[in-house]
Amino acid sequence: MIKATWRKSAIGYSESVKAGVAALGFRKLNQTRELPDNDAVRGALKTLRFLISVEGEPWVPPTRARYKIWRARSNKKHSRGH
Repeated sequence: MIKATWRKSAIGYSESVKAGVAALGFRKLNQTRELPDNDAVRGALKTLRFLISVEGEPWVPPTRARYKIWRARSNKKHSRGH
């Protein structure tokens, strides 16, 4: 048996990622489940390793996107004296 814990929310990810989390039987965040040790489960856990941690393996949370272009805030409000 493999012990897996759902560590990060799937909000903002594609429907296939959300379906993968549900297919493994997770319902709540930080829920731990004992899953059968077979190739199908190992493949699903490998696909979702950015959301789910496996006991005995270090979990590294995903980093922020480096390609995001940060924009300055608008000055309209301040120029009107608010």
